[in-house]
Amino acid sequence: MRPPSCNQYTLKQKSLQQQKVVTKISKFIEFTPEQKERAATVDLEEFLLRQGEKFIKSGREKRLASDHSVTVRGCEWFDHATEQGGRAISFVKQFYGLSYPDAMSLLLGDDLGGSYPAAKEKEPEPAKPFVLRPQSESMRRVYAYLLQKRCIDREILNAFVRKKLIYESCENSRDGTKEYHNAVFVGFDEHGVPRHGHKRGLYTMGQSYRGNIEGSDPRHSFHYLGGDDTLYVFEAPIDLLSYISLFPEGWQAHNYVACCGTSSIPVMEMLRQLPQLRQVYLCLDNDAAGHAASERMAKLLEERGISAERLVPQQKDWNDDLKAEQENKMERSELCQTFC
Repeated sequence: MRPPSCNQYTLKQKSLQQQKVVTKISKFIEFTPEQKERAATVDLEEFLLRQGEKFIKSGREKRLASDHSVTVRGCEWFDHATEQGGRAISFVKQFYGLSYPDAMSLLLGDDLGGSYPAAKEKEPEPAKPFVLRPQSESMRRVYAYLLQKRCIDREILNAFVRKKLIYESCENSRDGTKEYHNAVFVGFDEHGVPRHGHKRGLYTMGQSYRGNIEGSDPRHSFHYLGGDDTLYVFEAPIDLLSYISLFPEGWQAHNYVACCGTSSIPVMEMLRQLPQLRQVYLCLDNDAAGHAASERMAKLLEERGISAERLVPQQKDWNDDLKAEQENKMERSELCQTFC
């Protein structure tokens, strides 16, 4: 369980007072099976909204604004950083640090009558087929974004484009009045069939869109296979490209994968496809989620006899490191022109 931190949820004053009351009450309560089921099926979105939490839409789920690794849907939650999840009771226990009786009492509400609505039953949804988005007539915006905004090396970008691992999409808005251009990072399966697509918006002002195309298979996220016994693991495709731009020597011989998050599923797929692997470098972000995911992946790898080593960027991620290096080069060049 995570220790309480500023990234986790803080009950409002009213809820804190309620918590003190239910702590006293819950010591003397034996919950019925009906109460247990009612608490477990509380609508987490409604519960969290009442605690002041905000959400970011993520496909059919809602991602917590205070912790982007956590998604909720109905009474269910999942933490993509720790790969743990469950229903409402386990959520309240873990993220509010409450005992089982206190979590039950908080979810059941006043007089244990159930003040929060139950989540609606999920209707079975047919799996959506994976379809890559239409290509733009040119790659002009992708090149401008990745070369100028992200400082990716041109030769490295060209190599990925030639392998059809990166392209520029052009999509119309729902009302057909606007066009949206994205960089699409494609993941192929071992037979050369595209199975995964990660989109990054090319709008450079403010927060740009990023997310996976519906129907993407997480086993086949964005990757490059050079064939040797070494694998480098990243969170985002741009971090993967940034690392190669920083350390280009002999990069074509190595293997690289971007998990498009912190899931270990793509890493396990790389182990299956590359039985020769002996060394894995975990190059995830320099933040709490990146450190936690690296520890979890290292344990999985060591259980399989694979050596795992953590490589940590100096900044938050490898693209931040790359941009900082480019800025330093420009400053040195300007100083040389001035004083040399």
